[in-house]
Amino acid sequence: MQEMSGAQALVRTLVDSDVRVCFANPGTSEMHFVAALDVLPQMRGVLCLFEGVATGAADGYGRMVGRPAATLLHLGPGLANGLANLHNARRANTPVVNVVGDHAISHKPLDSLLESDIDALAGTVSSWVRRSASTEALGSDAADAVAAALTCGDAEEAGPSPSRTGTSGSISTLIVPANLSWSAGGRPARPVKIPAPPAPSEQDVRSIASVLRLGEPCVLLLDGQALSEQGLRAASRIESATGARLLSRNWAARQRRGAGVPLVEPLAYRGEEITVQLQDVRHLILCGARAPVTSFAYPDRTSLPTPPDTRVHVLAKDGGADTVLSLEMLADHVAPDTEPVLAPLSLPPLPRGELTVGNWAAVIGALLPQDAVVCDESITAGMTTLHAATAGSPPHDLLGLTGLSIGQGLPSATGAAIACPDRPVICLQADGSAMYTLSALWSHAREHLDITTVILNNSSYAILRAELERVGATADASAQLFDLSRPDLDFVSLANGMGVPATRARTAEELALQFKRALSEPGPHLIEAVLLPHRN
Repeated sequence: MQEMSGAQALVRTLVDSDVRVCFANPGTSEMHFVAALDVLPQMRGVLCLFEGVATGAADGYGRMVGRPAATLLHLGPGLANGLANLHNARRANTPVVNVVGDHAISHKPLDSLLESDIDALAGTVSSWVRRSASTEALGSDAADAVAAALTCGDAEEAGPSPSRTGTSGSISTLIVPANLSWSAGGRPARPVKIPAPPAPSEQDVRSIASVLRLGEPCVLLLDGQALSEQGLRAASRIESATGARLLSRNWAARQRRGAGVPLVEPLAYRGEEITVQLQDVRHLILCGARAPVTSFAYPDRTSLPTPPDTRVHVLAKDGGADTVLSLEMLADHVAPDTEPVLAPLSLPPLPRGELTVGNWAAVIGALLPQDAVVCDESITAGMTTLHAATAGSPPHDLLGLTGLSIGQGLPSATGAAIACPDRPVICLQADGSAMYTLSALWSHAREHLDITTVILNNSSYAILRAELERVGATADASAQLFDLSRPDLDFVSLANGMGVPATRARTAEELALQFKRALSEPGPHLIEAVLLPHRN
């Protein structure tokens, strides 16, 4: 066998384990990994100008293909810059393999300027962290990192016990001292085969079936694999036969939606609205979902919005047995001869006049192309309108803001477009959160990705204005902290400056015309949709 450097053995093992894309923002400690990409061109390197774009892109990629992309990050500060979108990826159960370079072992005691506790930083978002100890072990360490990423949930460093594959996984972080990368003696490892997820318990399925047969009001709360088309069809059969209502997570990692797919009501965002949704419900059945909690605590309000007299049952845990198979087994018990109810093709009429929070989503719903991937970080502008406007659009996948850490939309669209080059990607992006990771547009242009971005510009952090009232605070002068004017953000100029053609729409007619044109042309486009000032 030809002698390899440690970095070459690492990359070879990743490639052999079907990790074929690396979203990178490398530095000195990672240069031998970069050099290995020239030797092993099967790994596609994608340069991102900010680490949060690299990690968010890996999240979007993993959600769409069900296997990990790699990130290449420079020491502790590079990893720290990527943590926010790794938080979102963790909440989405996305498989991601982080490769983080570190100082050479002999250099670390010198406490040079970039020295930091990488292990501690990685532990905040990773279910598996390992610091490689030898060049010879880099290949096997990489194989273990991939195996851990395909494991959903917290795994022990010494030996993860995989629970399910497919669209679920977790974040693994491999820390690689620079001298191990440049040294000779690397040995690629055989790819690790991940066992199939455990079969659902027949007893558990029968227990839930008995609850559904009681004739008492029930809700099935769906998340994860349950929101795939196969899972939704099984859930719809159960709904039709038993009368149980279906609810989905409000911002799901990935949800199949549109014509030909069962329609599901999204769980509300605010706790008091969830309580209303669940009022009079006697049984809440969790299908790959967690019991609802509010995103924040509020004075004199509960953080547990499920009514106290509602009993909670678990059909399939988040990260447990195969959720789709559990739903299909349950449907066979309670709805053996029942067909799912599918949403018809039903496009909203195109609105007219100035763009507002209330009408922009209808333009998207009316013109959404077949089999699009929609990355939604519209936040306030889309919270109450987007689901309804696209419910009867052509079938599509919707990727949501799973961890509520803003700055996900543009990067996740990057990864989704690389994962699915034959599908149109639509990024619906709020203005304030766009600024967190706006440099993703440069990667859109550099990689010539088929992404149409719609920036919803209401010149404010509108959701924070609502939160100010909800926590009982009062503010006049400090409200300027939510105002994004003085100066106004010019997204057309910003996009053009990074190589993305851009236009501005102030009316529904302009948005429709520009959206159609963007979809008809290859490559990235941006539309700045200027909304009338939002009022909470």
